[in-house]
Amino acid sequence: QVQLVESGGGSVQAGGSLRLSCAVSKWSYLMGWFRQAPGKERQGVAVMYTGSGSTRYRDSVKGRFTISQDSAKNTVYLQMNSLKPEDTAMYYCAADRRAYSTVDALDPRRFTYWGQGTQATVSS
Repeated sequence: QVQLVESGGGSVQAGGSLRLSCAVSKWSYLMGWFRQAPGKERQGVAVMYTGSGSTRYRDSVKGRFTISQDSAKNTVYLQMNSLKPEDTAMYYCAADRRAYSTVDALDPRRFTYWGQGTQATVSS
């Protein structure tokens, strides 16, 4: 079992920044950040293969969001810059310990473990 605890959400104006943190109880092969707005499906935002450091982002956040890790602290971060109102959502951290899956890494179905979420609200 893997426990994840997110923090760092809040309310900012458009153009502002937030940094989300996710404390993970066990090393996991793949870490990700997802978001879900009311009435919408959960969508992948950014993922990182922790061994190689390789990352992937959804197109709408490329150049604005950065996923990173601090292995010593077992923590994954999501730095969100140039925030837009459409970034408003509940953000979830996710982990998976499997090295291989046929499911795309930005697909929520790829992940086994989830945090409770942290809200990010961007006003115009």
